[in-house]
Amino acid sequence: MAVWDDLVGQDRVVEQLVAAARDADAYVTAAASGVEPELSGSAMTHAWLFTGPPGSGLSTAARAFAAALQCVSPDRALGGAPGCGFCDGCHTALIGTHADVEIVRTDRLSLGADVTRELVRRTQLSPSGGRWQVVVLEEAGRLTESAANVLLKTVEEPAPRTVWLLCAPSVEDVLPTIRSRCRHLVLRTPPVDAVADMLIRRDGIEPDVAATAARATQGHIDRARRLATDERARARRAAVLRIPTRIEQIGDALRAAQELIDAANEDAKESVEEVDAKETEEMRAALGASEGGRLPRGTAGVMKELEDRQKSRATRAKRDSLDLALVDLTAFYRDVLARQFGSPVAIANEDVRDAVERIATTTRPEQTLRRVEAVLECRRAIERNVAPLLAVEAMTVALRAG
Repeated sequence: MAVWDDLVGQDRVVEQLVAAARDADAYVTAAASGVEPELSGSAMTHAWLFTGPPGSGLSTAARAFAAALQCVSPDRALGGAPGCGFCDGCHTALIGTHADVEIVRTDRLSLGADVTRELVRRTQLSPSGGRWQVVVLEEAGRLTESAANVLLKTVEEPAPRTVWLLCAPSVEDVLPTIRSRCRHLVLRTPPVDAVADMLIRRDGIEPDVAATAARATQGHIDRARRLATDERARARRAAVLRIPTRIEQIGDALRAAQELIDAANEDAKESVEEVDAKETEEMRAALGASEGGRLPRGTAGVMKELEDRQKSRATRAKRDSLDLALVDLTAFYRDVLARQFGSPVAIANEDVRDAVERIATTTRPEQTLRRVEAVLECRRAIERNVAPLLAVEAMTVALRAG
């Protein structure tokens, strides 16, 4: 299986990355033979920016490219494209154990300058394997301003054979000075049928379940996989999609808001609890905790730093879980609007078609638009650090009144 096989519906992007990987391989081959290589004018460059809607496969594209740059398959010498998926270079890059591939993701609300400085320091070293040193920033949009300024210097003056792969929802999420020095690739939302096919082929999902998950998430690969494989995710989505039909009184709206928050908190707790416990145990062991649980003197600050990091991760997990619920609500009202305008496009939430039809026939399009705006405003308010319960209560009240 080639490294590109999981990059669904992105043929044009794959074509450009394969061309760059070929030129990168030619550069390394020339250098090994004593020829002074040149990158200028080639398809390869030292900094890339991948942008696209959530679920389009930004990190998948970056990881696949990183693997192709480390590919050592003998087929390359016979004209085969780098990125075989089987050689040691591809395999270790994809699973995250390659010495020259750094995958950076953050479970916090932002990525600070201290982390970025350490990355920059490491990229000044030569690749241990003699090919490329690759840094994948999966969420470059979360860089703080100071972190982005640290990164800017190394993007302006890159170390030899160092490649930066930045992923962000849009170019506006990255400093203009950084994006102007990157080659920009735009990914699109994959076709629903292609996502369903991938779930069947790669994850062994039943065709009807795969089709429902792909359609409900409108081509968002990660969400489709989770919906298809996690019964709890399906139950939470079903609860969210019942909200539009059960809000009649102010009390209903406030109860619905509290239930949304409670569900998001529970989901976040499940996602981080095991990781937190493992981290804490490993840290206590590393610090030399006694059998009675007492830590050596002077280590309280280290444990406090770990606790702060875990709290930040929990906060982000709660926001992410709540945002998924808001995305589902937006999709529901989008289906309602489509029915009200007689659009021939198939609705995303086929499993709740009756509820969509009922609301579409008993309300007006302008009401639906106001409800969509209420959900979007709730998402914006949470991004501005408004207390989640207050933001969601304002939204559910507006859904009733809209």
